[in-house]
Amino acid sequence: MNFNQATLPSIDLEQSVLFYERLGLLLIVDALPRYARFEFPDGEATLSLHLVEQLPLGNGTVLYFECEDLDVRVDELASKGFSFEELPDDKPWLWREARLRDPDNNVIILYYAGTNRKSPPWRIN
Repeated sequence: MNFNQATLPSIDLEQSVLFYERLGLLLIVDALPRYARFEFPDGEATLSLHLVEQLPLGNGTVLYFECEDLDVRVDELASKGFSFEELPDDKPWLWREARLRDPDNNVIILYYAGTNRKSPPWRIN
């Protein structure tokens, strides 16, 4: 299996499309006001947004975007007006992470893990 697509609900698709474009994703399907799809600058995965009348209850979705140049990327995004809940910080699980939210309150974690993403010292063999 190869993961290639995730779809998020959105109550304001136009605002969310602008957010993800500013984040650096490329809009490849524009079926506003009900649907949009993006490509990432790296890799083959896509991300879609679909219009809903109400967002799901609970903690919502957490998206992880790996960036080799995490600190530089966060500085660039902050200079564009993105508000971060957490600036880059080294975590006990050996990832460096920064945290922000999209317009629908989904958590986005920009991170760098290198080989520790799939092969941390505690990986089961």
